Amino acid sequence: MKSKDILGKFNTSIVDLNLDGAVEATKEGLKLEVSPYNLMEEMRKASTVVGRKWESGEYFLAELITAGAIMQEITKMIEPQLTSKEAKYRGKVVIGSAPGDLHDIGKNLAGICLIGAGFQVVDLGVDVPPEKFVEAVKKENPNIVGISALISSTMLGVGGVVEALKAAGLRESVKIIIGGAPVTDEYAKSVEADGSANDAIRGVKICERWVASTQKIHRSN
Repeated sequence: MKSKDILGKFNTSIVDLNLDGAVEATKEGLKLEVSPYNLMEEMRKASTVVGRKWESGEYFLAELITAGAIMQEITKMIEPQLTSKEAKYRGKVVIGSAPGDLHDIGKNLAGICLIGAGFQVVDLGVDVPPEKFVEAVKKENPNIVGISALISSTMLGVGGVVEALKAAGLRESVKIIIGGAPVTDEYAKSVEADGSANDAIRGVKICERWVASTQKIHRSN
């Protein structure tokens, strides 16, 4: 099978939510030495199509989660090859749930969608204290920090993260996006975040717009 045919099968399998097909195409591609970067780029394209289906109402949350799980699985297969080849990413995002927030579904989905869109993602987990965000920004030099808050009480912790980044002299080096059901643009402005998103697809689009304007390129370590 030609590289073009493998990439087509790979793309279609993701869009059609076919895990077995996506895994098979990934194995075939790597065996035939298809560039892992090309596979990641094809996954980004497929992710865009999935996002359009979500926005049009053809796909719902269940389909979005399934597509995310597929992209997560094939990313595990591709990443070792990317690392060895000094892969380029569209940007780097450090994500984590707000202090006190133990929920990870929304955060995980956002992370998977960002990976599908070609970002390198550093996931700090749940209930992340402000100082851990600060440490990660110092170490990882990301373009963007994403903070997830599923309920209104933990949403209040977002401001503490922003203040900690300001105190460390790091606030101007990153864009900050906050996400979760209770989050609004007005609240984002009140804590001096740069943007907000109630769903992963919108969040990815915001991040894509930000990195396109700065064109800061990251390579895997």
